[in-house]
This record gives sequence, structure tokens and C-alpha cells, in this order.
Amino acid sequence: MTDDRGPAKKPPMRDVLAEAAFGLFMERGFERTTVDDIVARAGVGRRSFFRYFPSKEDAVFPDHERCLADMTAFLAAADDGDPVATVCDAARLVLRMYAEKPEFSVQRYRLTREVPGLRTYELSVVRRYERTLAGYLERRWAEDPDAAPDAALRAEVIAASVVAAHNNGLRSWLRSGGVGDAGAEVDRALELVRAVWSEADERSVTSAPAPAPVSEDEVIVMVARKGAPMWRVVQHIESALGGA
Repeated sequence: MTDDRGPAKKPPMRDVLAEAAFGLFMERGFERTTVDDIVARAGVGRRSFFRYFPSKEDAVFPDHERCLADMTAFLAAADDGDPVATVCDAARLVLRMYAEKPEFSVQRYRLTREVPGLRTYELSVVRRYERTLAGYLERRWAEDPDAAPDAALRAEVIAASVVAAHNNGLRSWLRSGGVGDAGAEVDRALELVRAVWSEADERSVTSAPAPAPVSEDEVIVMVARKGAPMWRVVQHIESALGGA
């Protein structure tokens, strides 16, 4: 019998280089592996390596560029729903990337914990995700008269909250060696962020419109939904007392 499927398709050179690099990092250690070692194992020249990766550090995180592009496209296509829920969903794309290759993800996590330079590089990658989420939030709120005055600050704070919650769940899974459901840990953390920061909670406190100045013996009555965040309650009380 003959195999009519044809020759196996070669993996992209970027993947070949990343696999060669990570294999050497695990065998010899990151610091003791050179670019020359990597290209020798991959069977290519130095120019090929630097065509895909500016540095050794980039070869440890070969999939983040694609994930950032996926996140940017996801946010660009997002509808007019709750923006906080949208950025939480966007963060789950990063989880999906890690979960696709659990063994590699766990090994990379351990390697990153051992090499200070890789931890620094990882922080720069995390910051890029954070800026992407914050940029989306700021654009969504730019024309909102209630949010416009502090849209940039709110966007930065909420994006940082989403990233921190996602990473808390993800790292818990990685520390366990990739055991269990990574999605459950991340979902639990992101749901907390959504509950605190979503538009529903943003508008969960109501007070009388345009309160008139009050005297010292007058009483202000305010209605707040159960579970409203305390900072929002205090904000509305201060607003109501502003004319006193």
C-alpha cells in the first residue's frame, strides 16, 4: 500500500527555533545556553534566529505575540455589552493559550521562577496585556459623560485588577503542576472583579437628583442596592453632602 497523504508538513521555523531553544534551556539552563547553541540544534544560521526572536528571552515566550494579536482583535470586535465583562473574557484568551500546552506552560513557569531576567521580561509582557485592556476600556468610556472625567484612571485600575485576578488563578494552577481545572480558578477570580467593577455595580447606588443645599439639621436619604461596593456608597454620600 502507498501513503497518498504526501510528505508531512514542516512546522514553522519560529516553532522549530522555540522548541530547540526551550529544550536547551531545560537541559543546560538558560544562562548557559547561547544563540549559537540554539541555531545549531535547529540546523539554521544565526540570522534565522534573529529574524524571529530579538533575544533569548523572546524565545521563552514565543506565543504571547499571537495571543496579544488575538486579544486586540477580540476587543475590536466586541459589542456594546458590559465593558468590564468584555475585558474579563479577553483575559481568558491568555488562559486558553497556557492550557493548550500544559506541560510546556508548567516547565516555563518553573524556569521563569529560577531566572531573574525572565521574571523581568515576563512583567513587561504582562504590562502589554494590561495596556491593551486599559486602552479598550478608555475608548469605551471616552464619550460617557459620567465616566469621562476619570476614564483613563478607571481604565488603568480595572485593567490591572483583571490582570491580577487572571494571574492569581493561572499561577495557582501552574504551581500545582497543571493539575485540575485552570479555568475554574481563573473564572472564580475574574467573577470577583466583574462583580465589583461592572457597570451594574457602577450604577447600583442611586440618590436624589441635584440635591439642594441642606442645613445642619436636615437629613439626606439615599438608596443603595444590596451588595453595592462601599467605595461607591461613600462617593455618593460625599456627592450629596457637597452642597451642605
